[in-house]
Amino acid sequence: MTLMTIADTPHSIALGSAIGIFFGFTPLWTMKTLLSIGVAWVFKSNKVAAAIAVTLHDIILPLMPAIFWWEYKVGYYALHGAQPRRIRIGHVTIWDYLHSDVFVRLIWPTLVGSLFLAIPSAIATYLVMRMLVSRARSEGPPVRTS
Repeated sequence: MTLMTIADTPHSIALGSAIGIFFGFTPLWTMKTLLSIGVAWVFKSNKVAAAIAVTLHDIILPLMPAIFWWEYKVGYYALHGAQPRRIRIGHVTIWDYLHSDVFVRLIWPTLVGSLFLAIPSAIATYLVMRMLVSRARSEGPPVRTS
């Protein structure tokens, strides 16, 4: 409901929400909110809507390991034309993310694969949010009759 009451155009709110959902699906864990606000600023859309949408995306947090695994497999296939070999994520520590080998083997395929889920989700979010905000604004406040 907060998104409906933001004082901005339906296009700006819908675009900000779509940007937030897009970055919600990327494996850029610590930078998702800042990136969504920055990209919303560049596209002159609503930054608050982008921040709310990327935060609301965390509702599906329990499903994210499965989503990231799917994104990795799709991204690996898109980059290499074959299914990935078996990997053990448990052997990767936080410090390993600083090495370029881990980025190339894990993060890059996941980032590429996330585009296959993030782009359609962002488009659907834009269309639905624009419709909902436009409809909520056209109805106006309820008229009281006595």
